[in-house]
Amino acid sequence: MAKDCCNSECSNPELLTPKYQKILWIALVINATMFMVEILSGINAQSVSLMADAIDFFGDAMNYGISLAVLSMSLAWRARAALFKGLTMGIFGLLVLASTLWSIMHGGIPEAYTMGLIGLIALLANLSVAMMLYAYRDGDANMQSVWLCSRNDAIGNIAVMIAALGVWGSNSAWPDLVVAVIMASLGVSAAMQVIKKARSELHQL
Repeated sequence: MAKDCCNSECSNPELLTPKYQKILWIALVINATMFMVEILSGINAQSVSLMADAIDFFGDAMNYGISLAVLSMSLAWRARAALFKGLTMGIFGLLVLASTLWSIMHGGIPEAYTMGLIGLIALLANLSVAMMLYAYRDGDANMQSVWLCSRNDAIGNIAVMIAALGVWGSNSAWPDLVVAVIMASLGVSAAMQVIKKARSELHQL
């Protein structure tokens, strides 16, 4: 998941060379687009693991967008932006957990083909971002964390694809539900970490 690994990214203006800034904008667009694709596909395919994976893309898009937007602003505004990001991520995570609970009681079997296809597209999206950031993997901690985020995000995509295989092989929704609970829980945990850090920074001002 996105967790907090990109939370401190781009805190120094010196890091934003024109090329690096362009890559971050491209990464932002890719992550925001995939968030919408996975949310809509998850609803259409009745797959809560796809919706849970969408939280990952949402978190990354928020990280890139907020970092670029508040880069030159004061620490107070950066902390407020991070607090907003954490609250929004947490709400999405809780909604996915609620959807998972509803699916356990009332849902049917999700479409394994859609799950696998969208999971593969999501994996390719994350790998493309990771490849663009590969040249910065040996930079400072901030640059390295951004690359590691995209690389590690692929794990979530692979998990969705494994869940799709599980649904197809077992003709059951349980593989989808288990993966969704794990990923949504990680998303909520990450949101709590972001909120805690943002509140701490605001209290220190």
